[in-house]
Amino acid sequence: MDQLDRKIIAALRDNGRATYAEIARTVGLSPSSVHERVGKLEAAGVITGYHAMVDPRSVGLGVTALVGIQPTDTASDDEVAVALGELPEVESCYAVAGDEAFVVKVRVRTVDELERTIGRLRRIDGVARTRTTVVLSTRFEGRPNNRALDLPEDTATGGVAS
Repeated sequence: MDQLDRKIIAALRDNGRATYAEIARTVGLSPSSVHERVGKLEAAGVITGYHAMVDPRSVGLGVTALVGIQPTDTASDDEVAVALGELPEVESCYAVAGDEAFVVKVRVRTVDELERTIGRLRRIDGVARTRTTVVLSTRFEGRPNNRALDLPEDTATGGVAS
């Protein structure tokens, strides 16, 4: 992956609906070259998909919470993660260091629904405790972080040449 690929990725992270022609103007390539490079980035698993960003409140999901999951001593992290993924209210799941093994982002309609969801989380085999933080407002979320894409190639990959 070279600097042009990094610029293409940054352009797509800023606007996933940008045309190849728009990206080409941004990065200084022809649209066909951009198309070819994007195809290679997709095939290599660098670009894993495209999605629409939706305002949760506009679709009725007015309550967001971050829930820390502390496992039992005998829990299998993989099994707990699979069970967390089966709950439609769980939008994201992060394996973390510390007392908690996971932090999940939950989106629901109401506080009552959050209470029911927390109850379901606590009933998952291998979950010892949960710690919930309710989000009061979201200042920003899901923004592209293209700073790492601006680093020299050996720095951005942790010293490993691409």
